[in-house]
Amino acid sequence: MFQRIRNSWELVKASAQVLRADKELIIFPILSTIGLVLVSIAFIVPIVVSDLINQVTNNVVLSVIVLFLFYVAQYIVIFFSNSALVAAAMIRLRGGDPTVGDGFRAAFSHLPAILGYALIAATVGMILRWLSERGVLGEIASRLIGLAWNIATFLVVPILVMEGVGPVEAVKRSAGLLKKTWGEQIVGNLSIGLVFGLLIFLIVLLGIGGVALGVNMNSAPVAIAAVAIAVILVLGLSLISSALSGIYSAAVYNYAVTGEPGTYFEQGLVEEAFRAKK
Repeated sequence: MFQRIRNSWELVKASAQVLRADKELIIFPILSTIGLVLVSIAFIVPIVVSDLINQVTNNVVLSVIVLFLFYVAQYIVIFFSNSALVAAAMIRLRGGDPTVGDGFRAAFSHLPAILGYALIAATVGMILRWLSERGVLGEIASRLIGLAWNIATFLVVPILVMEGVGPVEAVKRSAGLLKKTWGEQIVGNLSIGLVFGLLIFLIVLLGIGGVALGVNMNSAPVAIAAVAIAVILVLGLSLISSALSGIYSAAVYNYAVTGEPGTYFEQGLVEEAFRAKK
């Protein structure tokens, strides 16, 4: 178990080397974040209006439709940006020198499949939301099913980009590769989430401390500066974490289907990490 954790962490560090070599890859998470903010703003009024109508008429159909469309729009932004990121990362892993344009061209070329997968993910999201509203047992079922779905679909985006299959086939293919890559999917993402989660937590604590200091000093500029710095740092770390997750999924997929570690990944390390379970 400890060996698998060590190997997965080494793979995460190798993913960071890819990001250092192609710093422009951070552009994709930035654009994704901007897109999600714009989608949220665009749906604020429809969501509020549909909720008000639901409360007055007790008709949930409109609320369900608006929420579903909101999910679809969000997933389109996320999957499109992730597809562009993975495509560029795959070029680097296979010895090339990618550009932002390379990533976007790959994402646009697979747009129909991305849209299809967004519809599937939105449907699953609506089902999980419905389950979570059915009491404690429903909440537990929603979390367990959601976890299983996230693990099984971890490689969907690389498959969509690299194999040119439809969304349903990509989900099946990702689930099929689960047996070979399950440890790296779980431990690797936990490593990324844990490290950046702790860093963000520390920054938030420091930000709170800075605000408290400003209040004690009766200095609004100090408090405002503490909040601004904390927000900027948290946003920056979140973007880096998102970029590393995309690169990591590309690396896992690359070895799972080719047996080659790719640039920045040591052959022995990758072979050990993906050694077949007896």
